[in-house]
Amino acid sequence: MSNKIFAALLAAHLGMCVVTSDAKRGTVVRKKTYAKELKRLQTELVAVQDWVKATGQRIVIVFEGRDAAGKGGVIKAITERVSPRIFRVVALPAPSDREKTQMYSQRYIAELPAAGEVIIFDRSWYNRAGVEQVMGFASDDEVQHFLDLVPFFETEVQSDGIILIKYWLEVSNEEQEKRFEARIGKKHKQWKLSPMDLEARSRWYNYSRARDVMLDATDTEESPWHIVRNEDKLRGRLNCITHLLRQLPYESVPRETVVLPKRDETDAYDDQASMADRRYVPEEF
Repeated sequence: MSNKIFAALLAAHLGMCVVTSDAKRGTVVRKKTYAKELKRLQTELVAVQDWVKATGQRIVIVFEGRDAAGKGGVIKAITERVSPRIFRVVALPAPSDREKTQMYSQRYIAELPAAGEVIIFDRSWYNRAGVEQVMGFASDDEVQHFLDLVPFFETEVQSDGIILIKYWLEVSNEEQEKRFEARIGKKHKQWKLSPMDLEARSRWYNYSRARDVMLDATDTEESPWHIVRNEDKLRGRLNCITHLLRQLPYESVPRETVVLPKRDETDAYDDQASMADRRYVPEEF
């Protein structure tokens, strides 16, 4: 089945009007529309989960982008209705002193999926071409060595049967500034703003150049980068998940009809009375 036919069938199945990003640029998705479409897409992700589990698929989804690009929101939208045992999110911290002495890709290889798993990297091995380069944590030679080897590494991953999909979330200078200001102004979001984020904000063009070099070196036909315009987070999530579904040749897996069993009354007793004097949380709402 061709990609165009598959895309058309998926769009019809989802009941969505598929448009190009250019045709929709500048518009805002209403929250009611977003909730409706997200529910449909998440239903399809459950179907993907059934297919992955039944067929032993191994899938890796990489999310990269600037700070405040919206990676966490997209990942949450993908994972909130599926099992964390199958859709596992990997967000590795800074390497330990021991890990710094290992082969660079070693700790990422350890996180690759076994049969029946989808691994979502919230930042990945591409840290070396991004934050590590811009912040001076890696030398120019180390970055170039990484960029030279990545296509071979990803070819090896895919040749072993793993489906690899890479997304770069793109936002403008103005939008990043707006999101950082929102984090500063809202106490429940301040934890998202680290000293590293503030430094990264001042190095906007350094990150832009690092992005361009990374994409030039690693956007290949075998392992392409898919760019998600994420100025409007709601649109970006819907567009990204729709695209993700089109990359996966999943099929519907029949489910057995579920019948809720009746309660066994053999040892029936007043089980609510036994709870009367327990320590209940005050019902203040």
